[in-house]
Amino acid sequence: MTGPSNPDPDPRITENSTRPGATPPAESGTSTGTGPYRPPRRGWAAGPLVIIWSLTVAFALFFLVYAIILATD
Repeated sequence: MTGPSNPDPDPRITENSTRPGATPPAESGTSTGTGPYRPPRRGWAAGPLVIIWSLTVAFALFFLVYAIILATD
């Protein structure tokens, strides 16, 4: 038959660095969630969107003009 459970394990067997009976730290505090709350940004910045739309319009206009030139020849 086994004896009663010991709440303080043998410190030579445990792998943590706390002494027997001591409360271990709750968290390390090194996670990425530390620091003040900053709400995430939504959407793209205006600069990249303007560049993408400009390139898209220029691409579409190039092929529209090319199609017109081919149709009128």
